[in-house]
Amino acid sequence: MTAPSASSLAALLPDLGRRTLVMGILNVTPDSFSDGGRFQDLDAAQGQAARLIEEGAALLDIGGESTRPGHTPVPAEEEQARVLPAIRALSPALSVPISIDTYKASTAEAALKAGARIVNDVWGLQREPEIARVAAHHGAPVVVMHNRERVDPSLDIVDEMLAFFERSLAIARRAGIPDRDIVLDPGIGFGKSWEQHLEALRRLAELKALGFPLLVGVSRKSVLGRIHNAATAPADRLYGSIAAHVTAASLGADIVRVHDVRPHVEACQVVDAITRPAARAGA
Repeated sequence: MTAPSASSLAALLPDLGRRTLVMGILNVTPDSFSDGGRFQDLDAAQGQAARLIEEGAALLDIGGESTRPGHTPVPAEEEQARVLPAIRALSPALSVPISIDTYKASTAEAALKAGARIVNDVWGLQREPEIARVAAHHGAPVVVMHNRERVDPSLDIVDEMLAFFERSLAIARRAGIPDRDIVLDPGIGFGKSWEQHLEALRRLAELKALGFPLLVGVSRKSVLGRIHNAATAPADRLYGSIAAHVTAASLGADIVRVHDVRPHVEACQVVDAITRPAARAGA
């Protein structure tokens, strides 16, 4: 049995729960909805990683398969060919942990061996349950995101998420992942109607009551475009992204996943000063 390549969530993110952490997005894909193709080159990926950390990212999320609506799935081999060179190059020098954004067990295994420390699964450990055993074997914390194959506007989306997370948590626990190493993500932009996205954000406190840290990612997503201008390009949705993440942080989100790190760090510092004064005083 190999030695664990990761550490507990508390060791990797010692400020988790004390302040709102910003996760920087690094897509090494040709077709991501906002920055597809920009960071496929290894030099470009390294430069972007350095920028995100300099701007205050507490962790980096590296993905090699777009999960935007209408995306084309890629084989695990192709996904790994995209992410592994970046992880191998970045992990020895980074001051923050890398999470691998994948639902494939084989990609998670390869990424953790290459230096990733956290598994961020957009299918909540349910598309390939073996991924939970991979994470447990490496001692890696997991982000469990809610997702659905089809949108059903008739659902009470929070009840649906609670049932989904109950299944995910059972998978994680059977695999040996401790509760302290699990983060929940409501999956904004995935498998929900526009109204359900807003309802999920509005009712974050009900998810927070489960007792796990929450990660929220609304950065540049189409749900924001529909609010102010559906024709807006993703890269022009910064103000809406900040508003959504500030609201999420004020309702209990512990981590926000973003493309634009510095503006979110500064915005979340204000939220924390107002909503977490005790933690702020102890900083």
